Amino acid sequence: MMHRAKLRKLIDAEAVKRAIEGAERQTSGEIRVSVSTFFWGDVRKTAERAFSRMGMDRTQHRNGVLFFIVPSRKRFVVLGDSGIHEKVGQEFWDGVAAALSERFREGDFTGGLVHGITEAGRQLATHFPSEGERDENELPDDVDFGDGKKPPKDGAP
Repeated sequence: MMHRAKLRKLIDAEAVKRAIEGAERQTSGEIRVSVSTFFWGDVRKTAERAFSRMGMDRTQHRNGVLFFIVPSRKRFVVLGDSGIHEKVGQEFWDGVAAALSERFREGDFTGGLVHGITEAGRQLATHFPSEGERDENELPDDVDFGDGKKPPKDGAP
């Protein structure tokens, strides 16, 4: 069983943040990554609560995307708010999830997230292009480890 602390060391949070920043430069959309502790219950419902807790359902264009990872259960969910989901449909989310699954199985958590973020950003940019100087970053770009701590730098614990 992989715990959040171990995954925290395996994910290059700075690379993930750079991927989010790069994707968001092209779109008015918002992308977040959250790594959860172990819990009993439905992963998707918990991801939906996290989506709301993180303010992702309050973006101006309803175009937030959340990558919610539960390492202890080897599960994850990719959620898009109603604005982006209406544009891309379930097939897109299934494709992003499949790409993440493949890379996660290989142990490439950072690569999987960067790839998923890039793909989500590409779709967001197609349907919700950047508004230039009027476009504000509505949500933080840091990886949310749910514990209030900043991610480690340079792979340090």
